[in-house]
Amino acid sequence: MSRQSPAQRPPLSVSFEFFPPKTDAMEARFWESINRLAPLNPRFVSVTYGAGGSTRERTLRMVSRIEATTGVPSAAHLTCVGASREEVDAVVEGYRAAGVNRIVALRGDPPEGVGQPFTPHPEGYRNAADLVAGIRRLGDFDISVAAYPEKHPQSADWQADIDNLKRKIDAGANRAITQMFFSNADYLRLVDRARRAGITAPIVPGIQPIHSFRQIAGFAARCGATIPSWLAERFEGLEEDPETHALVAAAVAAEQVLELVDAGVTEFHFYTLNRANLVMALARLLGIRPEAQATA
Repeated sequence: MSRQSPAQRPPLSVSFEFFPPKTDAMEARFWESINRLAPLNPRFVSVTYGAGGSTRERTLRMVSRIEATTGVPSAAHLTCVGASREEVDAVVEGYRAAGVNRIVALRGDPPEGVGQPFTPHPEGYRNAADLVAGIRRLGDFDISVAAYPEKHPQSADWQADIDNLKRKIDAGANRAITQMFFSNADYLRLVDRARRAGITAPIVPGIQPIHSFRQIAGFAARCGATIPSWLAERFEGLEEDPETHALVAAAVAAEQVLELVDAGVTEFHFYTLNRANLVMALARLLGIRPEAQATA
């Protein structure tokens, strides 16, 4: 397949996900990465939210400062785990008061872990669709929700999974962002299923650069994402060879995003793990450069 040059492609856009740093050293790396990626003019930068709102204050502080100091739109994650509607609504109002009008609305995982059944708070939002409707009632927020290229582990079947996604979009979400995946065929099948179900909102692929294969494999096992055998083989034996590991990781991510571009994808969401290097390289492959954005 002949590959289009960046100049021949439709405009591509990116967004980035970060998590609230827990130490001064981690915070320094957080801001270093934010400042490197901000000139790429992302659609937004999102900051995650710990289980049961455990990082709520840090999340609010980070998203507020990102917008104020870089001018980049920021999005705050929000879950309905372990909180009443009144408590969740107060968080939403706090975001709005801080000038943050983008929210990534998630049901969230129970404190016991991903594989455990979710039990709503007795006075809380029941699920992500209910949460989206609640946010929408409170104001004109830009709302993103989650989608699952390999089906949510707790969905009975694909029909139930797509029905749930449709409920979230119909409740007022602007787009869905997928969980990480490593087989593009899974993502493309998800999009096809969603379109056949009448879902027209963007379904943005969530791309996870592999900074550490061991770490990402652990994440994948906990959230139900498959590590294909060919991918595991590429990283086999590289735990003690960081330079080769980084080169292989860059090649794997480049293959994934360029294949998706060839399939017509124009939006990407990168899970950065608060690191900029691989994401900067992928943005360059996509033709997204600070100087290009500055003159657009």
